[in-house]
Amino acid sequence: MPPLKLISGSANPELSEEIARCLGAELSAVVVKRYADGEVFVKIDESIRGADVFVIQPTCAPVNDHLMELLIILDALKRASAIRTSVVVPYYGYCRQDKKLKPREPVSAKLVADLLQVAGANRVLSMDLHAEQIQGFFDIPVDHLLAGPYMADYFTREGLVDRDTLVVSPDVGGVTRARRFAESLHAPLAIIAKRRPEPNRCEVMEIIGDVADKRIIIIDDMIDTGGSVVSGAVALLERGAREVWACCTHPILSLDAAERIQNSPLQGLVCTNTVGIPPEKRIPKMHLISVAPLLADAIARIHEDRSVSALFEEYA
Repeated sequence: MPPLKLISGSANPELSEEIARCLGAELSAVVVKRYADGEVFVKIDESIRGADVFVIQPTCAPVNDHLMELLIILDALKRASAIRTSVVVPYYGYCRQDKKLKPREPVSAKLVADLLQVAGANRVLSMDLHAEQIQGFFDIPVDHLLAGPYMADYFTREGLVDRDTLVVSPDVGGVTRARRFAESLHAPLAIIAKRRPEPNRCEVMEIIGDVADKRIIIIDDMIDTGGSVVSGAVALLERGAREVWACCTHPILSLDAAERIQNSPLQGLVCTNTVGIPPEKRIPKMHLISVAPLLADAIARIHEDRSVSALFEEYA
């Protein structure tokens, strides 16, 4: 079996270090610098010839910088004769641009998939893709992990699940994710019907389901500006909900999203550490769950050619 090597980009080094600790391994030495004009320079500071390499780099903000850094790392590994290079992208940037909605629009999620493959990726490991069809954009194996079981365990352990708990999907596109989550909690499901007049702006049109006197858990794959989840919480409370919680896998929290959520009627936000969260955005209402053990287990299974899907057979 080839040696296992872990390489971290600069997007979320804390997560990379935690994954390494879970695996009982060390991160390989890598030098990442930027020239005055913004160009990225990468040098792998140890031999990885014949190694099974896993590059850990969520493509979170600044998305373009972290994506370009990842591509350059992949190119360096390809030229250094790694036997296999797997890209661990807990958060897949450009995932919302997965289809054409209007004429002359790009499918940027497919473009990113092409770039990763051309740069030298042999396998992709990601978590809670915005749209599951993104897996089909790749001509290489894709392992898609789910954070739902971890968040469901959190709500159960904290005593936030009872017969009055109701899971809500913030839009029609998230129904499958919300249904899985609801089934794991043995809770009913409701749906918020909304429309987006423009990017990062939404309007609640209707709520499908009885929410009166319920403890609501809104589940989504990501929270960007926070407008959708906050407006959804307000609409649910106006219709008689007892309290509203939110949970998501990827807390992007752009602009003043953290402040908006802290000042909202939400009871709390449960999220994972797939992306780096700066201290100023770690608000009191945030409850952070680490997915490092899950990612480490998946990396070990891929390295040892064992089943990754077995991690979720019971949940599925």
